[in-house]
Amino acid sequence: MGFTAEEIIDYWYSPKISKQWFASTAQLDAEIKTKYEALWQTASSGELDHWQASPQGCLALIIVLDQFPLNMYRNRPVSFSTEAKSIEVARHAVEKGFDQILQQEQKAFLYMPFMHSEKLSDQNLSVKLFTEAGLKDNQHFAEHHRELIRRFDRFPYRNEILGRTSTPEEIEYLNSEEAFTG
Repeated sequence: MGFTAEEIIDYWYSPKISKQWFASTAQLDAEIKTKYEALWQTASSGELDHWQASPQGCLALIIVLDQFPLNMYRNRPVSFSTEAKSIEVARHAVEKGFDQILQQEQKAFLYMPFMHSEKLSDQNLSVKLFTEAGLKDNQHFAEHHRELIRRFDRFPYRNEILGRTSTPEEIEYLNSEEAFTG
């Protein structure tokens, strides 16, 4: 389990994995769980907080805390359990200016925790960061996510996963063609 931040980044940005960032398969989810579940548990307990000393370390920690659980625990409440911690790491990285050192596709994942947040202030920051970085595709999705939070104060597609009761407006939205389902 002695992975380095560089190994996490190399894995996440490898051609095999990057092709599946937004179109994962059950096989990839299982691979990430087998390889990285123990690392995620270590990171979630704070034992990898020292990775925050560098831009690459912050990025790797965000991948472990924000992206890996979405794969490992797809459609389960635990998939969101380290979201707040990943937001803290992302905020730290931005405050330190670490994002300015990273490549564009690396910035996209450094900023992603803000887009995953159900807090409007994080959503506003997400749109601002993606816009300023010139990440137009991500900016489009960030604006869409922000509109969902403005409209519902949460992501309706998470309601069933988290055991939340959907409002009639959310149900109507989830049954519409415009629905974002995660």
